[in-house]
Amino acid sequence: MLAVATVAAGGLVLADVLQLWPFLLLIAVNLTLSHLYGERMGATFDRVSAREGEFQLYAGVFRVLAGPAGRGFTSPRLRRLAEDLATEGISAAAALDLLHRRVVLSDSRRATLLHTPLQLLLLWDFHILALLERWQRDFGQRARRWLTALGELEALAALAGLAHDNPEWTFPQVAAVAPQEVRIEGRGLGHPLLPDSARVPNDVTLGPPGTFLLVTGSNMSGKSTLLRSIGVNVVLAQMGGPVCAESLRLPPVTVATSILIEDSLADGVSFFMAELLRIRQVVDAADRAAAEGGTLLYLLDEILRGTNTRERQIAVRRVLTHLLAKGALGAVSTHDLELAEIPELASAVRPVHFRESFEPGAEREGKPVMTFDYKLRPGVATTANALKLLDLVGLGEEGMGPAS
Repeated sequence: MLAVATVAAGGLVLADVLQLWPFLLLIAVNLTLSHLYGERMGATFDRVSAREGEFQLYAGVFRVLAGPAGRGFTSPRLRRLAEDLATEGISAAAALDLLHRRVVLSDSRRATLLHTPLQLLLLWDFHILALLERWQRDFGQRARRWLTALGELEALAALAGLAHDNPEWTFPQVAAVAPQEVRIEGRGLGHPLLPDSARVPNDVTLGPPGTFLLVTGSNMSGKSTLLRSIGVNVVLAQMGGPVCAESLRLPPVTVATSILIEDSLADGVSFFMAELLRIRQVVDAADRAAAEGGTLLYLLDEILRGTNTRERQIAVRRVLTHLLAKGALGAVSTHDLELAEIPELASAVRPVHFRESFEPGAEREGKPVMTFDYKLRPGVATTANALKLLDLVGLGEEGMGPAS
């Protein structure tokens, strides 16, 4: 009403119908309101402008999905996601364009020569703020749904791209089975991030519940890579994507891992404590899965390295006994071959190992050449290479020289 009255009064003054003072009075009222609320409105405009800029990063994708690409979806799930990108017939792209135009109008306050007369005559900022609040009321609560739908579409597109780029990969069979029949069976399973020239696939079977795969072998032989290969492929399988394997069969499982643990000087957490906290998370996940009637897949890489052998064996026995009792299945890599002989675990252990070899007659810098074939074999490892690796890097008895 003030804007209409001010413009009308100005017109009447120009037409010599009205004296000047009513027009000046209205200008004074507008100036007072602008002074009282200008700082708050400016702060609001700055926040909206900053967040709208982040939204505009997605505007191009929203426009594509609002066009023929989105309208051409035939899958019911894709159509539902496309529908989530609209509000009462207005697409997310159109809503973001509308928001952008209103933010541009709010940015006029930075052009003083233009903004000052607009503010004094029309209370410009108040009207733009009202338009922004109307947009928030109409579309603001839908923005989270837009981003959720876009995130799912992006994930599906990433999986589709993965399948396109790796036609030799396969889609897994994921199906619920009776608890006593739970198994993960992979044939030609490899790590998805390794190039074809370096990847060595292996056949891997985990289960039934109450058993675990004990992976042994020397340093650098492939134990950790095997655990990662299992975990990444199981996650891909349950996302609906292709897996790096000739075949993979599994039921729905929850994945929990203790791999690549690090200490934290900033948090005051030692390496051993970091291991314990991670294992606590794995145990809690097994408890939840059992309570919900599900199955946990655990992958434990060289757990509890931060303590002595005796206490480590006792602790590992307690952890694994608990996981086995909860019907979890998994794989544990270790250098501690005596784990396979612990009475409480002996019946549950399924031992496999990797090995290294030395090429006959082959030498590098006077040292024998050690090679790995990364092939998984049944049974517990029969070789170790820590001292040989010391020799290869010049830290053996000859390289270090006599003790002083």
